[in-house]
Amino acid sequence: MATAKIGLFGVATLPPTHNHRITTASSHRRFIFINSRRSLRTRSSSSLTLRASSDTSSSSVASPGNAVENVVIIGSGPAGYTAAIYAARANLKPVVFEGYQMGGVPGGQLMTTTEVENFPGFPDGITGPGLMDRMRRQAERWGAELHHEDVEAIDVKSSPFTVQSSERKVKSHTVIIATGATAKRLRLPREDEFWSRGISACAICDGASPLFKGQILAVVGGGDTATEEALYLTKYARHVHLLVRRDQLRASKAMQDRVYDNPNVTVHFNTETVDIVSNTKGQMSGILVRKLDSGEESVLEAKGLFYGIGHSPNTQLLKGQVELDQSGYLLVKEGTAKTSVKGVFAAGDVQDHEWRQAVTAAGSGMYCSFIS
Repeated sequence: MATAKIGLFGVATLPPTHNHRITTASSHRRFIFINSRRSLRTRSSSSLTLRASSDTSSSSVASPGNAVENVVIIGSGPAGYTAAIYAARANLKPVVFEGYQMGGVPGGQLMTTTEVENFPGFPDGITGPGLMDRMRRQAERWGAELHHEDVEAIDVKSSPFTVQSSERKVKSHTVIIATGATAKRLRLPREDEFWSRGISACAICDGASPLFKGQILAVVGGGDTATEEALYLTKYARHVHLLVRRDQLRASKAMQDRVYDNPNVTVHFNTETVDIVSNTKGQMSGILVRKLDSGEESVLEAKGLFYGIGHSPNTQLLKGQVELDQSGYLLVKEGTAKTSVKGVFAAGDVQDHEWRQAVTAAGSGMYCSFIS
């Protein structure tokens, strides 16, 4: 059994670009099939009460009656909560470990997003925490059992699988991994102060925001992610600065050519991002940078800073048990959410390093519940 500790949260992501058409009629057949092939675990009426971890006081609590759960969902955010909603509506009584310490609060990266303006159904936008609260309450309403706990160990080498949290151990026929990925940060002195108020780790998510539209922006990084973000931002920004620590780009030749050929992108080599500079109103007004070859510091005018230095998938507990790619993301069979282990499924950012959008993370969570 792997023994590491991780905060388990989903994030706004997109799965691989494959279309999955599931009609209403086929959805009903799927649910009938699921319910007929499994005998749902039985509980006393008291154990059916919805509860978060604040209601639990004992440690190392086992599953009620040592039952084997139908579905355990590890992680929250759009992927985890959507998986919980669909599984609960199918009467599978999912058990959800939302995470706690490492990620801060359940809900994933959207909990640090001030405004979400591209999630369907909210024409005036909604805050990230507000959206996650609605998803969480919807999962509760349909009978998902939510635990505000970190998972400390997972054993998927034999079925039923074992999931050990900080408070309880459960066994399950199916595990949905929705632990997400964490954006790599620079740890600037004022980073927390300006996160989502000038600093972002997702150009696709935030580039069109009124906060950045028509402004001078900067991207830090020298690989494909950074160059793609810089080029994407030219659709909305007045100008984009690409801040690169090395003396050359690490991006593919094709991406380098696109950057060099774009008059709205200026590349700064041997440049280290030192801190954020603000105006008298407390708004971001620039970036303190240092030339690594001379040590000279200066302030670069910019209203926004985008991190293009990658993400770290939260898959530490699964190493050596489930097949991962070279970056640590869960590998799924093309067009599915199936991992290399039968009965283990992946939803959201933990299996997607390209799009990372809330709406498609939710879609992948739904898909996991359908096929689990």
